[in-house]
Amino acid sequence: MTIARILLADDHELFRDGLAGLINAQPDLEVIAEAGDGLEALKLARDLKPDLIVMDINMPICDGLEATRLICTELPGLRIVILTVHDEDEKLFAAIKAGAIGYLLKSTNKTKFLGGIRMALAGEAAISSKMATRVLDEFSRMMNQSVAITSNKDVPDLTLRERDVLQHIATGSSDKEIAAELSISLYTVKSHVRNILGKLHAANRREAARLASRHGLLDD
Repeated sequence: MTIARILLADDHELFRDGLAGLINAQPDLEVIAEAGDGLEALKLARDLKPDLIVMDINMPICDGLEATRLICTELPGLRIVILTVHDEDEKLFAAIKAGAIGYLLKSTNKTKFLGGIRMALAGEAAISSKMATRVLDEFSRMMNQSVAITSNKDVPDLTLRERDVLQHIATGSSDKEIAAELSISLYTVKSHVRNILGKLHAANRREAARLASRHGLLDD
C-alpha cells in the first residue's frame, strides 16, 4: 500500500495535533511535517515535496492563500486543500484562483474531511456540492463580465482581485488598510498595486485612480 505524505499548515498547535492524530490513524495517510505559518509551509513544501498540503487561511507572516499561490507557482504538481472556518465566497474563490484543489470547512465531520483528502489525492476537487454550485455561478458571472470588458479593447485587463484593490486605491486607502479590509497580506497588496500601475501605465496611485475612472473600472 502506498502511503500518502501530508503536510499540515495551521497556526494552532492544538488543532494540528488533533488533525495529525486523525490522519495518522489511517493506514493510507501519514503526516510528515507541520507548519505554523505560510512561509514555513512554503519552505517545507520545497524540502519535502509532500503529496498533499492541508492549509489554513488565517496564519501569521504569510497567510494560507498567499502561501498556496506561491507553492502552486513554484511546485505546480503539488496538491493543496484549504481547511478553514471561512465560508465566504471571496475566500473560496481566492483559494481556487490561488491553485487549491479543495476547500473544506473546519466544521465538517471527520468522515467528510478524510473523504475530501482522499479525493484531492486522487486529483478530484474536494469541495461540497453547495460550494461547487457557488463556483459555477461565479464562473458564469465572470464569463459575462469578460464579454462586456472585451467589447472595449482599451479597457485594461485587470483581475477581479486587482479591481478590488483598485477600488480601495481610488478611495485613498493605504496598503495596510487595504490588506485589513480584504483579509490579505501586505505583501500581496503591494504586489497587486505594482501590477495595477503596470497594466494602467500609471506613474502613481493618483494617476491609477484617474485612469480607472476613465475606463469605468470603479464602482459607483
